[in-house]
Amino acid sequence: MNQKTKLIRVLEILPGFVSWFLILFPFWGSFIIPTIVAYYIITFDVYWLYRSLFMGIGATISHFRIKATQKYDWMEDVNDFGDWQKVQHIIILPTYKEPIYIIKRSLDALKEQIFPLKNLHIFLAFEEREGDSAKEKAKLLKQEYEKYFGTFACSFHPVLPNEVIGKSSNMAWAGKMAKQIVVDQKKNDIKYCTITSEDVDARFHRKHFANLTYKFLDDPQRYYKFWQPAIMYYNNIWEIPIPIRVFSTTASITQISMLNRKDKLINFSTYSTSLKLIDSIGYWDTDVIPEDYRIFFKSYFKTNGKANVEPIFLPVFADAANAGNFWKTMINQYEQVKRWAWGTSDDPWIIQEWLKAKNIPFWDKTLRVLKVLEDHFLWPVNWFAITIGATLPPLLNPEFARTVLGKSLPQTSSTILTISLLSLIVTIFIDYKQRPDKKNVALWKKIITPFEFFLLPVVGFFFSALPGIDAHTRLMLGKYLEYRTTEKV
Repeated sequence: MNQKTKLIRVLEILPGFVSWFLILFPFWGSFIIPTIVAYYIITFDVYWLYRSLFMGIGATISHFRIKATQKYDWMEDVNDFGDWQKVQHIIILPTYKEPIYIIKRSLDALKEQIFPLKNLHIFLAFEEREGDSAKEKAKLLKQEYEKYFGTFACSFHPVLPNEVIGKSSNMAWAGKMAKQIVVDQKKNDIKYCTITSEDVDARFHRKHFANLTYKFLDDPQRYYKFWQPAIMYYNNIWEIPIPIRVFSTTASITQISMLNRKDKLINFSTYSTSLKLIDSIGYWDTDVIPEDYRIFFKSYFKTNGKANVEPIFLPVFADAANAGNFWKTMINQYEQVKRWAWGTSDDPWIIQEWLKAKNIPFWDKTLRVLKVLEDHFLWPVNWFAITIGATLPPLLNPEFARTVLGKSLPQTSSTILTISLLSLIVTIFIDYKQRPDKKNVALWKKIITPFEFFLLPVVGFFFSALPGIDAHTRLMLGKYLEYRTTEKV
């Protein structure tokens, strides 16, 4: 094993080691150094309070900005640019075994865009391994939708040596095909082309590409930008089991709140950037599972820190996990979160690139990387620290329980965490305002919605802590994850 491989392997062990150490520290530390454990728990509670309050504030600001952006006439502003008609939007929808109605629902949303449809170029990115069903879907969809858009093409990504099956390799295959057709064959100027990665279950707001066009033309740094809309898992929110609904709601509000944190904002799931940037860095990597964070940091390091993410305050409605029955849906959600948590597998590469990046100011690259490592490393830890952490030192160490600190620790922790529940009130309010209201939803379902959040501790364990530590442990042990799509019904 060469030095480079040894370094990567050590860095792969690091997230799991840190996670397990912090999870187990209150257990063994309560016997040996209970005072330090107590201060660790209080510090973590204060950290959680800080995150919760900022989430609440950020989500509130984003909510009102989303409402304002939805009402605004973006095409009027777009028309102020004399060259706006040159802008071409490439939209890639990677798909593998998704039901055709889900693909059609996303295409119908694209068909409703107020931006000229002939400037939209749709690429359905199928996997060749899906077989004849992919070719049949491609044929039917092309017949129905080809007439609406500037381009409607289908790619079939083959299984290639040294590639990892998944969205990233599929995006690379389709992206190169899109550039060949839209730029090389149709002679559109690459300087006026954007490229969008759209999850196949995502539905864009009708003003999305008008807003994106305005942001693209108005930004002198457009070739270093990603644009991230508000991902909301609301397409099927009323049809899914209550635990999944609670998880999907909190995930949606968290995504909304992050739009205001440009220092931490990284493109996720469905996003856009310039084709010029993607082409200059060599497209998406084909040997990894995580695709969104990887393409951002690949751009960030290759542009010497110039790449960054701008928010688009418009909703993109996506599907929450739903496999048709309760237990399959629960397993699906777990596997989806585990795949998200597998983003920590990018950390060794990110750290290595951070070490090599000599042309980026030290604190700029360091703070950017540390924010990602904080989220990844603490993903499985949060639940244990805030849910059971304060009970362990006095419970496991009776002598410490008789001290002033031991007696006051549970009350102090409880007070801090109670204040953090203010963000939960914000979550319930914004969810009520943003969630689609279907007339056929039973009244009792709407009434009990706020009370569903009492399940948060259980949901947090099974759909955050457990899949997080699962992913970290697999990486630590070298049991690498295979890409698995989330089943849709």
